[in-house]
Amino acid sequence: MKRLIHIFCLTFISTFCYSQTDSLHKEKKINVLTNADSNMVFKGKRMVDKTDTNENGTLLISGYVSTYYASYDDEAVDNNGFVKFATMAPRSKEFGLNMALISMNYHGKNIRSGLGVHFGDIAKAVWPSEFNMIQEANAGFRLYKKLWIDTGFFRSHIGIESTQPRENITSSMSLANNFEPYYLAGAKLTYVVSDKVALQLNSFNSFNSYVETNKNTLVGFSMIIDPNENVSFTYNFVSGDETPAGALIKKQRYYNNIYGSYKTGKIYLGAEFNYGLQEHSKTNDVTASATVISGLIVGKYQFHKKVGAYARQEYFSDPDNVLTGTLSTGKNVFGTTAGMEYKPYKNVALSAEGRVLQTDELIFKQGSFLTNRRLEFIACLDLWF
Repeated sequence: MKRLIHIFCLTFISTFCYSQTDSLHKEKKINVLTNADSNMVFKGKRMVDKTDTNENGTLLISGYVSTYYASYDDEAVDNNGFVKFATMAPRSKEFGLNMALISMNYHGKNIRSGLGVHFGDIAKAVWPSEFNMIQEANAGFRLYKKLWIDTGFFRSHIGIESTQPRENITSSMSLANNFEPYYLAGAKLTYVVSDKVALQLNSFNSFNSYVETNKNTLVGFSMIIDPNENVSFTYNFVSGDETPAGALIKKQRYYNNIYGSYKTGKIYLGAEFNYGLQEHSKTNDVTASATVISGLIVGKYQFHKKVGAYARQEYFSDPDNVLTGTLSTGKNVFGTTAGMEYKPYKNVALSAEGRVLQTDELIFKQGSFLTNRRLEFIACLDLWF
């Protein structure tokens, strides 16, 4: 960890020094900024990058800390002490650290790059052990006018909810996004039609892995439409074979993801729908295809400058374990979340929420009994700069 931090600091210092030297000889410089954006909701899901087209580049340095206290009416935990569906606030009846993130992003006229180093329970719960500290690390350049290519490790563009709690309305993550990719490794070819429309072709190692699992590449297509700063629509499609190497029966997966968001000064709304199909995966008929259906609706009303109320309704169905693997969720899962958020300062958010998950199978443990319902309480304190 110390070595990685040293590399990060040396990269920043060398970049800054280069910018000063470059400015003396070419009258150009790199603008070094810190992240002062007070409204981060849905921000991580906008593909159209407002890349700096000036001769001067911009180096953005930022930090983020998310802490929590959680209590689950579910005593079943995995080997790491995390509850079932562990992503946000995965430890029960104790304080914890969701994430401590240091990020550096450079945007120039013809090149761009992003690096994010994170620590905490989210990284431990869902990131691969061999790259546990790398949230993202990618680099790209302009191929021609509005055509860009980027390669490396990326945060997932699939799903409206992010693994950074500050970018979501709720403190918990819906099951729809819980079983979608958190990270992807590969290449993206992006054509920015305008500041309102962008198209993207992508190729990745696997559905949710930095390392290739079976030499069958995951390919995809994305389209985003931003009519204005308040409204955004996104469609994502990915397809690949996730069966182990050497498997006799190949199971091609096709996954469609659609989401949209709407923001004003007081209202935040988001909706998502997913439909997935995987060949030769039906539990009672291996010749038939299995389907996954999920979705959510989430909203927040800022009834005071510093105080807002929010709610989310979600649905998830994966009866043949296409995405859930050996973890059974039943045929249908419904979830309802409600909470409050208090922002005493522009880059500080304190939230508290309750959530109930209900399924048609006894998958949760309450004391010595199995039940089909789980109650949750999560309180989060987020700060970024």
